[in-house]
Amino acid sequence: MSETTVNLELPYILPSQAQKHVTHNEALQRLDAVTQLTVTATLATPPSDPQEGTCYDVAASSTGAWTGKSGKLAFRQDGDWIFIGPKDGWRGWFLAEDKMKVHDGSAWAVYDAIGTPSFLGINTTADSTNRLAVSATATLLTHDGNGHQVKVNKATAGDTASLLFQTGWSGRAEMGLTGSDDFAIKVSPDGSAWSSALSITGQGQVRMPQRSLVRATRGGGVLTPSSGSQTGFSALSISQGGFSLGAAVVGGGNRLIVPVTAPYLVCLGVEANPAGAFSVAVKVNGTMTIASINDNDAASTSYGNCAIGMMFLNAGDWLVLEHTGSTPLDFGYDKTELTVVML
Repeated sequence: MSETTVNLELPYILPSQAQKHVTHNEALQRLDAVTQLTVTATLATPPSDPQEGTCYDVAASSTGAWTGKSGKLAFRQDGDWIFIGPKDGWRGWFLAEDKMKVHDGSAWAVYDAIGTPSFLGINTTADSTNRLAVSATATLLTHDGNGHQVKVNKATAGDTASLLFQTGWSGRAEMGLTGSDDFAIKVSPDGSAWSSALSITGQGQVRMPQRSLVRATRGGGVLTPSSGSQTGFSALSISQGGFSLGAAVVGGGNRLIVPVTAPYLVCLGVEANPAGAFSVAVKVNGTMTIASINDNDAASTSYGNCAIGMMFLNAGDWLVLEHTGSTPLDFGYDKTELTVVML
């Protein structure tokens, strides 16, 4: 029969033993040392003035009274040291580090209650795609003294690093690096069809591919609209963001349909061969003037001018040109045309 217990190596009181209280007290000392284990510090050299009841983790290359005791626990009792060998699974609170540690059979390691789990769900269930899932009214990420960064990293330029915003688990907006290293904001009405609303290159150039803008004119050539007539457009040399041609206009061409409710900048350019006083005006829904060009110089052989206006337009509004006088106008790109840009 062994003279000590297996785990804590407490000495047994043997039948033939004299002064059994000594053995009993030694067992109590060891129990006092390891029960609710608190380790003051990890040291290689004994402290000069150790307090009764303190316990130390003996570090490598131990010296003095601890020579040869590296890896053991040194417990101060009755002015002397008791050395105890920790075993796999022992836990202790290390005061100097303010951390819980667990012994792995050869050394102490910081105890991490969470560790590195494959999934972590807070008030909800995580899965293999959403390895971290949080269900809460709000999620706070704050600084620890100064600034704070949230980092979303991807492996290659063709991958995605983004923030996705959903309604009922269906995507509605996404921003970040999606398929390239250009920062982009994309939106969707249904989670399936996506449009890029804005992108910024690595050099800082900003693109808005859905911004409504158009350059509209009639078919190329010189035409002489009747005085008092309204004319439309037949060619969109540049068109983005939903501008379209609508119903036919009596004086020729088609209405230019506004796609989005917003403020717009309107620029009317006119190239004319004046044959007397004339004017060209941009009309909203055939009635309200946004911008106009007027000229009374019948002696000029050629005329080029532009007028700029700004107005809040509604989706579905339509634009036409209204004419006075009987002056030939040269229609075409960079001639008589209308440019409209959403602000």
